[in-house]
Amino acid sequence: MAYFDAASAAPLHPVARQALLASLDDGWADPARLYREGRKARMLLDAAREAAAEAVGCRADEMVFTPSGTRAVHTGVAGALAGRRRTGRHLIVSAVEHSSVLHSAEVFEAAGGTVDRVAVGRGGAVDAAGYSAALRADTALAVLQSANHEVGTVQPVAEVAGICRAAGVPLLVDAAQSLGWGPVEGDWSLLTASAHKWGGPSGVGLLVVRKGVRFAAQGPVDERESGRAAGFENIPAIVAAVASLRAVRAGADQEAVRLRELTARIRTRVPELVPDVEVVGDARRRLPGIVTFSCLYVDGEALLHELDRAGFSVSSGSSCTSSTLTPSHVLRAMGVLTEGNVRVSLPMGVAETDVERFLDVLPGAVASVREKLGAPAPATRVRAAELVVDSLGKRCPIPVIELAKVIGEVPVGGTVRVLSDDEAARLDIPAWCEMRGQEYLGEEPAERGTAYLVRRLG
Repeated sequence: MAYFDAASAAPLHPVARQALLASLDDGWADPARLYREGRKARMLLDAAREAAAEAVGCRADEMVFTPSGTRAVHTGVAGALAGRRRTGRHLIVSAVEHSSVLHSAEVFEAAGGTVDRVAVGRGGAVDAAGYSAALRADTALAVLQSANHEVGTVQPVAEVAGICRAAGVPLLVDAAQSLGWGPVEGDWSLLTASAHKWGGPSGVGLLVVRKGVRFAAQGPVDERESGRAAGFENIPAIVAAVASLRAVRAGADQEAVRLRELTARIRTRVPELVPDVEVVGDARRRLPGIVTFSCLYVDGEALLHELDRAGFSVSSGSSCTSSTLTPSHVLRAMGVLTEGNVRVSLPMGVAETDVERFLDVLPGAVASVREKLGAPAPATRVRAAELVVDSLGKRCPIPVIELAKVIGEVPVGGTVRVLSDDEAARLDIPAWCEMRGQEYLGEEPAERGTAYLVRRLG
């Protein structure tokens, strides 16, 4: 089985396994106690904190370990907002942040705060000017990921950090996807990360709060981790997390070159091998191992199952996931197709032969899914130079498939009116028009659902 979902969780690094086992004997006691076993545990914890701080580029007393990366984000956002509540109740985030950030923003809004969500371009990156324009006198905090978790696009953190610093606003950086590749540049104020993204054990997060940043931890606190992460520290897991971070960093530069070549190969060859595919995300400013593409007329979850049967573990940003049936907020913000989306995120050390085998298998897998989905004969009726396609009650990508089948039946300049009650059609029909060179005219209310209008250009 070829594991191509390292952006979700990287395989446990051998060094992490060794460090975990080695520290089980000395890291089980309470590091707050003064007896011998407690002192041994404290030495391990202090050494791990020093090493992690060196890797991040901060002071050891600015860093705490949390039970997860998500907890680090929730604690960091809530604490920074509370610490600056006298400044105001305004938060800035990007539209493509991880769900942990967006959920924190929703909680803040529900409590009476205001949130600006900075838009991104089609490549998935924010424009630093968007953060500058969003800043207000009452802005308490800004948040920006270092790199996107779904499409791999690297964000202009250093530039945004400079803008925020000049305005006296702290910037929290979610560095979960990038920290294994190197420290985050720029004059940021807070930083979060998660160990399972770089091959450490799950259940270990990092939260850095620079000296001078106003911070008020929320909820019940205790004396551990500067009062910012309550509960007994999992010292063996923390030691393993930091050991794996140092190990992956040692070979990161060399491995980045190799993974960039492999992902460039995928980005180039997938559109050559599979018809009607769009590779998404910035082509240059991106993490080494992530490549994402969208296949027209394909359900993402069905394609994932087909690839799983062929021996490949990949993930999808498909709108129709079995659990939510909601579009990926990242793909939606980018304005790209939300159906048939595949994210390939290569782990360090991946074999080149596995990548080549994936490229051999993918065309057949896509063709199989397209064939199984079928394209039901659309119900059409002619209105002069307009066709009406009734896709009510049908889930995407079926409305898009039916649109594609009939667009050639109207003359150039003619229109197709697609009736659909699937929310995903609002995203996927404009994205299809962008990919296929047709003109999206907008939407209109219909007796049932919504009518989406498309003009044929060629």
